[in-house]
Parts: sequence; structure tokens; C-alpha cells
Amino acid sequence: MHRHEFLRRFQLYRAPQVTRPSLKRLRPAAVLIPLLETPNGLQVILTQRSAQLRHHAGQISFPGGRQEPHDANLYETALREAHEEIALHPDDVELVGQLHDYPVISNFIVRPYVAIVTPRQPLVADPREVAEIFTVPLATILQQRQHFVFRLQRFMYDKVYFMPYQQRNIWGATAGMLRELADHVYPDQRPWSRPLN
Repeated sequence: MHRHEFLRRFQLYRAPQVTRPSLKRLRPAAVLIPLLETPNGLQVILTQRSAQLRHHAGQISFPGGRQEPHDANLYETALREAHEEIALHPDDVELVGQLHDYPVISNFIVRPYVAIVTPRQPLVADPREVAEIFTVPLATILQQRQHFVFRLQRFMYDKVYFMPYQQRNIWGATAGMLRELADHVYPDQRPWSRPLN
């Protein structure tokens, strides 16, 4: 999917309604969902978190983290974290919009910001936080028929999404946010997914 088509569809539809668990005392955080423009279409930039991190070690995620006192707002949090983690300069980021806040089991409430990025310098992983930077075609992410869902009982959410890509498996909050992005862009395909149980 190319920039023009994505922007048209993202702006055409309202964000889908979602049901969230009611949790208290969650700490604010933000992530950037960076879409890299390439001749073959938009690519989602993802990271594999360092195995040494306290929360979500080794998992696939977006650049982001908790809000610091000096951040003016959560968008600034997302930009700061992306700069720290993958050396993405804020001037190279064009905000498209945001998704619904997303509670996670590490007691954060995460605000996802969708942006198109045009890095003028190569992205570089901070080894303290990021083991690897990689991309996945946005068109692949937006195919709800390729999303797997595992239903749970007595958990923060009643289902967990999985999105396999090559040798990787995107799951948890990252997959949940990507699923909500897909549902925003293709609302007519929201019921589609492949059950695992």
C-alpha cells in the first residue's frame, strides 16, 4: 500500500470503537508506529527489544516508552523514545493520527501515534534497548485474514492476536495495535481472523 491510498483510507474512516478493560493507576506511555515510504509501498518499522530489558524483553515492539516529566505531551514522548531507540530524528516524522490508548500488563496505558517517516540518516539501534530494527510491508499487516487470534479467559483482554511474518511472530500489544490499525483502514474486514482455539 502506498502513501496516498493509506492516507485516503485512514482519513476516510473513523477509528473503530473498542472495548478496554477498566484498570486504575496505569502509567502513561506512547509508541510511534512509523511507516517508511519505499518504492514498493509503505513499510512498518518494528524493533526486537533487548533481552536485558525489564519489561517485554525480546518481544517485537514499536519505538516508545513511558512518559517522562520533561515531555510536553505523549506525542513528544513517542518522538523522544524513537530518537533514543532507533536514531529517528523528530524532523523526519510526519504525524498522521493516533489510535485508541492501549493498556498493557506491565501497568502502562500506551498511546499509539501513526506517522510517515523519511529518515535522512540510517536508523541505528541503541543496543541497551533494541536488539534489531526491521520492516514489514504495511500491506501484509493490513490483511486481517492473515491475523491469528487466541481466545483467553480471565486475562486483561479476551483475545491475543498473532501476526507471523517470515521467521518472526508479532504478538501481544504490538499485534493488537496493528490489528486496530488494520480495522481502521479496512473496517469492512474487521470480523476476519484465523482462530487458534
